Amino acid sequence: MGEVESQPPIGWRYCGDQLKLWRQRAGVSREKLAEEAGYGYETIKSMEQGRRRPSLRVLQVADQMCGAGGLLEAAHKYLQPEAPRSVVQDFFRYEAEVITYSSCEPMFIPGLLQTEETMRALFNSAWPPVDDATVEERAAIRLGRQAILGKQSVAFSFVIGELPLRYPVVDKEAQRRQLLHILNVGQQRNVTTQVMPLDRYREGLDRATMLLELPGHDRIAYEEGYTTGALYSDPARISLYTQLHAKNGRVALNPAESACFIRELSEEL
Repeated sequence: MGEVESQPPIGWRYCGDQLKLWRQRAGVSREKLAEEAGYGYETIKSMEQGRRRPSLRVLQVADQMCGAGGLLEAAHKYLQPEAPRSVVQDFFRYEAEVITYSSCEPMFIPGLLQTEETMRALFNSAWPPVDDATVEERAAIRLGRQAILGKQSVAFSFVIGELPLRYPVVDKEAQRRQLLHILNVGQQRNVTTQVMPLDRYREGLDRATMLLELPGHDRIAYEEGYTTGALYSDPARISLYTQLHAKNGRVALNPAESACFIRELSEEL
């Protein structure tokens, strides 16, 4: 998958668009604004297009010329660099609002389907190591997230790789409980669970991906690697993930076959 095209901060783009709309509404030309603010025409154009951060001077002058009543000047404080924040936390916020949730995970049992034993084993094996308090915090967060499965109006679809089902991170008894838990959750009418056998792995199953549909039918894709995660909302990416998830759903075992597969694995333990 290619690199994501770099774009200026969304705050620059939004503020620049508002600057342009206020200017046009007031009938002020770009040349006049540039002259009054002491900037060149191309600089003002770049600001309006979001390619350059609108300066406080330009916002103050535009505010006066366009009669914005302080609304344009007030935007300046939101144009400063933001402190780094966790993409995972943003994903959790979107996850809490979903109306449909589609997951493809080749290497791990999806977090929403993990037993507490499984998640603790994974957190305890994290590298670099984390302390007990962090393990407890992460387990509590993941257990709390699982409450969303009780929302019967939300449709869930999980494609799980054979690898984490066949090669557990816990002992045999704990893995049997994990497999039976997946079967139990899969019996809910709003949950579909499919297994992707090793010999059917296809492109895109080298990383975990989630496709979320939100109220209003906006869609968000989340891609998770070993140390990084990324959220996408642009139509091209969403289309790619939609096609990828649909293809994986066709290639994987159907729900009935998957239930038999998981049950047989539990009986072998």
